[in-house]
Amino acid sequence: MSYAISDYHDTEPIYERLAALVAEPARPIARPAMAEYLRRLEEECPKSRAVVAEAKRYIPGGVQHNLAFNYPFPLVIDRAEGPYLFDLDGRRYLDFLQAGGPTILGSNDPEVRRQVLEVLERVGPSTGLFHEFELALAKEIGRHMPAVEMFRMLGSGTESVMAAIRVARLATGKKRVVKMGGAYHGWSDQLVFSLKVPKTRRYEAHGIPGACTALTDEAAPNDLDSLERVLRANRLRGGTACVLVEPLGPESGTRPVARDYNQGVRALCDKYGALLVFDEVVTAFRVGLGGAQGYFGVRPDLTAFGKIVAGGYPSAGGLGGRKDLVLLMAAGLESGKRRAYVGGTMAANPLSAAAGYYTLREIEKRGACAAAGRAGDRLTAGLKKRIGELGLPFVAYNQGSICHLETVGAMFVRMDLLRIRRVLAELKERKRLMEEYGAAYAAEGLVTLAGSRMYTSAADTDEVVDEAILRFGRVFERVEGAAR
Repeated sequence: MSYAISDYHDTEPIYERLAALVAEPARPIARPAMAEYLRRLEEECPKSRAVVAEAKRYIPGGVQHNLAFNYPFPLVIDRAEGPYLFDLDGRRYLDFLQAGGPTILGSNDPEVRRQVLEVLERVGPSTGLFHEFELALAKEIGRHMPAVEMFRMLGSGTESVMAAIRVARLATGKKRVVKMGGAYHGWSDQLVFSLKVPKTRRYEAHGIPGACTALTDEAAPNDLDSLERVLRANRLRGGTACVLVEPLGPESGTRPVARDYNQGVRALCDKYGALLVFDEVVTAFRVGLGGAQGYFGVRPDLTAFGKIVAGGYPSAGGLGGRKDLVLLMAAGLESGKRRAYVGGTMAANPLSAAAGYYTLREIEKRGACAAAGRAGDRLTAGLKKRIGELGLPFVAYNQGSICHLETVGAMFVRMDLLRIRRVLAELKERKRLMEEYGAAYAAEGLVTLAGSRMYTSAADTDEVVDEAILRFGRVFERVEGAAR
């Protein structure tokens, strides 16, 4: 089985460079250049600006999904095609958002679309009853991922992780859940805890009672000693039901882990009687058809899916794993049965299940993961070269087709309760500058995730990637202090 990661990075030097980046003041784009970028967006995207202005009267913030929040205003996309997005004003962008990661084949793949349309014409989007593609998708996932002995489709990655926790608590009789600081596992009450930046705990938990996160614990990312300390302490507090891990590291590998880290987590879970849950919402079928678990050779007890499980189509989520565990979600008419209650009328609808099945088949047929990984390697190498030529402290690294570009290091500011006001002010300023970089990239015709993460796809040819490197380079050249 081929994987997107051709050569796993040496993790410690990445953290050293990130620490050096945060140790110095963030470098902004020169003010005249930034003003020019904002002027370009204002003048060249009037239809997007007008639609969003009207949308703010009907939609909170003007958009329905967090990925669409962009400075100075969200782009309104009219058409998607492979490596490109086109907005209402006809501007073409190189698409390194790829819907947040699921479209490994490229946006709106024509072959998958053709086959999904056939299903749509025959049965419609949903019947509320069983359809053969539910079985086909479950079998296809299990064929590539041996740890997924059974699979229950759900509506989103958030739901999938919620189900994993519910199953783990039922199976183990324990209540506590451990996550890694900075990791995102969806927006359920119990997991809005230390998001993006470790040790921030309930900083983002507005509207969530303290009791909802009382059983959530945090371990330091990429630190097995920290995890063991938490697991050991939890023995005195009723035990740990499960440990949640993004196998590449928090925020899709933004905080990368060592090559043998996941094996260490597996051993600790076995030692302390906790279930190991891999959150493969991004990594499943992007790192490879075997997921990150296949790449690292680690067998989790449960795997949470999202995004690509429906090939970029709606209702993208599910939970798979050991048969005895997944059977705890068995549906049926019996009430009072000992089971983890999950549901979702639109989960596993014919449209989504067929899209997921055909996407996986096309990924295998085309070797899409490896192709997207080569594009990611080429993009990262080009960014590193340009960063070095300009003498900038930026840090670029990748795990195959998941690429990271840290220009301000907003998520790497260290929390210090003794100087919390200063830390929060620094976080706010670095986040503001990160938004400016995202706007500059958009003005140059590049769509990224928050200006700091890029997903490449099998549709990214060498020509597409080389054009992207030139466009990123034009932004870098306008950074204060860049070598001329």
